[in-house]
Amino acid sequence: MSSKASSSAPPSNIKLVGLVIAWYAGNTFYNIYNKKATNMIHAHWFVACAQLVVGMLWSMVMWGTGMRKTPNLTASDIAACVPIGLCACLGHAGSVLAMGVGAVSFAQIVKACEPVFAAAIGILMPPVEFKPVLAYAMLIPIVGGVGIACIKEGKGVDINYTAFAWASVANLAAAIKGKVGGSVTKALKGDKSKNMDSANVYAVMNIISFLFTVPMVVIAEMSTLQEEWDKACDEHGAQALIMNIVLSGFFFYVYNEFAFAFTASVGAVTSSVLNTAKRVIIIVVSSIVFVEPMERNTVIGSAIAIGGTFAYSLASKKAAPKKKTA
Repeated sequence: MSSKASSSAPPSNIKLVGLVIAWYAGNTFYNIYNKKATNMIHAHWFVACAQLVVGMLWSMVMWGTGMRKTPNLTASDIAACVPIGLCACLGHAGSVLAMGVGAVSFAQIVKACEPVFAAAIGILMPPVEFKPVLAYAMLIPIVGGVGIACIKEGKGVDINYTAFAWASVANLAAAIKGKVGGSVTKALKGDKSKNMDSANVYAVMNIISFLFTVPMVVIAEMSTLQEEWDKACDEHGAQALIMNIVLSGFFFYVYNEFAFAFTASVGAVTSSVLNTAKRVIIIVVSSIVFVEPMERNTVIGSAIAIGGTFAYSLASKKAAPKKKTA
């Protein structure tokens, strides 16, 4: 009885704080090294793919040494994970390409629009899921804030359309992943024989994401990859290029693993709220590290958008009123 109670006991506050710190630090360092890598080499699908390889190697070491149980999945389990892995691929690559062609701060501001995509997918994809009216109302400041951030003083609307498009692809992929992935991952975690805790769930998705990313590297960049690699090595040095790619891959995997562990401990709503706060840190740090200009409208717009996202997360916690049946 006591062992059962202890296993179901909530995580300590110290553990939760540690997970958040590791998540925030890992995500911040990932954005820094990812931007450095994509600034060095104009082969951003390749960078995204290489980052996933680093995570795969980490997982292999953990499984090979017995530090973590190896997943025990059937063919049907893997098939169920494939759509989630595809969304993970597009979400990761979309973020990398958005930050590769534009400012990190701009990509983060656009990614604050993720609730808009999530709300739309919740209605358009079965099973239909309605949010409370207040949550939908909070989409207005999110969209409005992003719009304000895109207005430059003396220039009017100034949007990096390529970065905006790729960040939107990442938002759409994340929304679909959240919609289709919840039931699958819950079922996998619920069967103890499959050894699918939050860390292994992410590791498996990372591998499937890699398998979807490889064809895109071949299609989009293979013909010029060697040329781009040589050019980057000549200009920046092979050691610096490899170091930034490896470190970005390491921090990408680490921050996601801590984020998955935190979400598993506290739930999606609390995690979403803290994910919103995380964007503020990334925007501030990236603007300092990469000297990205933060005009008045950018600051005001991003604050409104991120505040709207924060409010949307809190409003979503309240269940929407159920329709009464006659």
